[in-house]
Amino acid sequence: MKRIVTIQDISCIGRCSLTTALPIISALGIECAVIPTAILSNHTAFSGFTFHDLTDEILPITEQWRRAGLTFDAVYTGYLGSFDQIRIVSEVIDLLRADNPAIRIIVDPAMADFGKLYTGFDEMFAKEMTTLCKKADVILPNLTEASYMLGIPFRPDGYKEQELREILSALSSLGCATPILTGASVHTGKVGAMLFDSSDDSFYLYENDQLAKQFHGTGDIFASVFTGSIIRGMTPKEALRLSVDFTLACIRSTVSDPEHRWYGVNFESVLYMLTNAVTPDGQTVSNNPQILKL
Repeated sequence: MKRIVTIQDISCIGRCSLTTALPIISALGIECAVIPTAILSNHTAFSGFTFHDLTDEILPITEQWRRAGLTFDAVYTGYLGSFDQIRIVSEVIDLLRADNPAIRIIVDPAMADFGKLYTGFDEMFAKEMTTLCKKADVILPNLTEASYMLGIPFRPDGYKEQELREILSALSSLGCATPILTGASVHTGKVGAMLFDSSDDSFYLYENDQLAKQFHGTGDIFASVFTGSIIRGMTPKEALRLSVDFTLACIRSTVSDPEHRWYGVNFESVLYMLTNAVTPDGQTVSNNPQILKL
């Protein structure tokens, strides 16, 4: 069985970060190991929460795994809350890559949205995040995060396809082979993601329906589906399509319940899309045309 380690915080309740990554990756038939960077009583969209920092546990956990002879097929990083965590996770990547040179590194630079950085972050933090992205095979920023990492203005009025291509090319110049822009849209009423594959200098845009409402935690869902899918054996384009379609299905399953806009989407009710993406004999979406119709 393939094994991914994901490094991000965990909320004891609320659908985001590790709370979504672990079940989603598991549904794709991948073992999901976790290194929690912090533990929260609930995610920060609640009116209050408790918080316990686990930065000092990241390296000891990694070193114990190495002593036990454990290796991983991928490292997937999500929200990291400090400069120290970025630097320590960068060291973890180097250690695990030394044990398995073929390991895949997927970085979701979760730090901003809707034109603004999250509370507690600044432009220097965004620049520090680029050092982690240089070690990644795939990065998954939204357009706000890409703007801060590249030091360019965010365009709230939208982007043309050529502009998205230019942003992806600039992200690739950071050292990442396959940058992916989430929340990419060039057609009215549509939204999805766009990737650049530096191996053949090709671009790929996939869009699906855009719903009027915004929901908490959808970026974590997209990144988790994509990571599990490519480690399961899907191509980046297949993984991107499944990630967009699954995220939309999660939103549709939640849209009738307005209280869940801040709580997180009801991904549990559509997990069958992921379990069905792998046939009983282990074949993936590339050999399972039914899933391509989602």
